[in-house]
Amino acid sequence: MKRPVALATLCLLIFAAVHTPNAFSYTTDSTVPLAGGCPQPNRWNLTLASPLNHRWSTSLPLTSTTILTVAAQGTPAQLNEIEQSISASFEAWTGVPGTTFNTAAHPGLIAPLARITPANSCTNDQQSNADGLNTICFNQSSSAFTTGVLAFTRVITANAPGVSIGASGPAAFAGQILDADTLFRNDNQATYATPAALATPQGQGAYDLESLLAHELGHWFGLDHSAVWRALMFPYAPPPGQFLGDRPTAQAPDGPLSNDDRAGIRSLYPDPADSVNIGTISGQILPANRFALANIPAPATGSFVTGIFGVQVVTVDADTGSVIAATLGGWSCNAATQQLHFDGSYEIDRLPLNHNYKIYAEPLEGLVTPANLSDPLLSLCGPPSAPSCSAPAANTNFNPRTRPASP
Repeated sequence: MKRPVALATLCLLIFAAVHTPNAFSYTTDSTVPLAGGCPQPNRWNLTLASPLNHRWSTSLPLTSTTILTVAAQGTPAQLNEIEQSISASFEAWTGVPGTTFNTAAHPGLIAPLARITPANSCTNDQQSNADGLNTICFNQSSSAFTTGVLAFTRVITANAPGVSIGASGPAAFAGQILDADTLFRNDNQATYATPAALATPQGQGAYDLESLLAHELGHWFGLDHSAVWRALMFPYAPPPGQFLGDRPTAQAPDGPLSNDDRAGIRSLYPDPADSVNIGTISGQILPANRFALANIPAPATGSFVTGIFGVQVVTVDADTGSVIAATLGGWSCNAATQQLHFDGSYEIDRLPLNHNYKIYAEPLEGLVTPANLSDPLLSLCGPPSAPSCSAPAANTNFNPRTRPASP
């Protein structure tokens, strides 16, 4: 039987054509098919007749400060308040226009949020116990809660069509997400507050539950971390007592997201009816001196490192100065030969039309480093147990400049 591929854990930390580039806008995780070939972006199969099921465990930690709400610990009012935060976090992502994940334009994609009572409802650290159910848990321990980790999401994908796990149906394609689970830290290192509680004096020392939830749900949908400071998928949480972006409203349910977040979900689930967010910018990030590269061979691909790998490429609105989208560039995959090339390629998709854009590239040497983005970099070559190539280390030793256009 073909086996699914478990992706590495994604953590939220405490803040202190034939030859087509496949480094899509935003930073996504990918799965290399069991038969080999180009890595496929991880995403849900939205063509299924059944909607995406999601649930949360109402088994809460015993301490009353772990989840701060306006109601007493464990009361129906408190559970309703937490559930409202979960629903609002989902609606932030399903409210983005220009995507097939938009529940207003495409209703019925997501089932009603279900409640379950067992404390041990999320899958544990062993892939063999994954159940194919998508769950949010607040009262489960894990070895993934290392120092500074507030919450993490574990996503399991198929590496071939027909794969299933637990309650999931058979996958339609490699890269299809089969199981997603989010766990929140439940010890004395962190407390969380719903929006109502965050406004109270005791809530000022807690982390905003909606910000953390919405970040983790971005991983549910196939997105990895972003090096854009304003992005909800930035790998560090807002400080206690603060929230990121704007609170969701009925008119703007995607208020907490940045333009970078919106570009990411559109790139994974593009709406063919969208006539606005259809712009694309692509190119290569190359060294001024080609001999500066180590020319590292990539076994099993017949390729070499010929461009800057692991670079942050950012699209900025030239008129407003706002970051619109960014990507982790440095590679492409030949659709005809199914060979991966570390050639410095990038492609930023789903950009709004009728805007003036500037592009810049930067090494990941600030607060966000290649370590924060190791999953999308390493997943290009498949699981460590059966790699299809050798991905080079992300290049941080360069000073970017723009080459004049050819006459």
